[in-house]
Amino acid sequence: MEAPGNAERTGRFALNLAENLDELRRRFDAAVAGANDEQALESVRIAFLGRNGDVTKVRRSIGTLPASQRRDAGKTINDAVAAMEGRLDEAHTTLQARAFESELAASIDVSFPGIPPNLGSIHPVRRVIEQSCAYFGAHGFAVVVGPEAEPDYYNFDALNIPSDHPARESFDSFWLNDTMLLRPHTSPMQIRTMQEHRPPIAIVAPGKCFRRDAVDARHLFQFHQVEGLLVAEGIHFGHLKGMLTGLCRELFGSDQRVRFRPSYFPFTEPSAEVDTTCPKCKGSNSPCNMCGGSGWIELGGSGMVHPNVLREVGYDPERYSGWAFGFGVERLALSRYEVDDIRRFVNSDPDFLTQLA
Repeated sequence: MEAPGNAERTGRFALNLAENLDELRRRFDAAVAGANDEQALESVRIAFLGRNGDVTKVRRSIGTLPASQRRDAGKTINDAVAAMEGRLDEAHTTLQARAFESELAASIDVSFPGIPPNLGSIHPVRRVIEQSCAYFGAHGFAVVVGPEAEPDYYNFDALNIPSDHPARESFDSFWLNDTMLLRPHTSPMQIRTMQEHRPPIAIVAPGKCFRRDAVDARHLFQFHQVEGLLVAEGIHFGHLKGMLTGLCRELFGSDQRVRFRPSYFPFTEPSAEVDTTCPKCKGSNSPCNMCGGSGWIELGGSGMVHPNVLREVGYDPERYSGWAFGFGVERLALSRYEVDDIRRFVNSDPDFLTQLA
């Protein structure tokens, strides 16, 4: 049992400890409230919780207590320290938020309209392909795509262009080996489709093509093409004219006209070049830098499918007939958007593409 003198001394110490801690908290809260920056807050921490701070001085007085009382006194001081450290963390967070808001207000006007992000858009060449396919799709045509590297059989032989034919000169381009080359047109998909299906057949074949062309304002060695094929009984040239007239009006406007000029292609007979009225001068024959004053723009080739091609895929040319055409998509886009140089479509100039978005 503890002696009466010791009990009285312990009671006084506990009372003084509580009073000292209360006084410390009041002074501590006042000091924290007056700290306006991180440096001032650190000074408060050192003054109260540092190695020689006020709390440390109170903690050292525990040694005057009997051993049985030291644990409770230490817990009381630790609780007070934990509360003070929590208050320091809150004050630190508040100062950081205040500093951030001050910096933000000084550097950024949050009420000012933001800078709009650079958004992408459909490339004009891609847009022409999609609209062309949509036009034919609305008329019951299927869209077919295939490999960009094809054997010479599909590129030439099956299209009535044997190895000794002079027409190969303009197509004979990027060979990968003795029999495989990058396709110079999307016509191989016509052959593949006819070999796999019986008439009637109505397809449109868009895709990338490659030819050994010198690059200039009107030519690229890599370009896009959209081809169409219709094979059934009773098909004639009038059907071709009607479909291509509708396509031109879909792309260029309802007042477009189309004309056909006799030409030669090994895979069609008869064959014709297709022109449409100049979208810029509307065929007025006035001075025009797009059509050269002729009033017409050349789009590509067309014609009735050659009987030899029909025989090659196992069709009876006495029963079935068909038409086909092939247009360069970049050529269509040049005319539609009144662009002066085909190379603009591959230069990836954001300013140019934004104008056509």
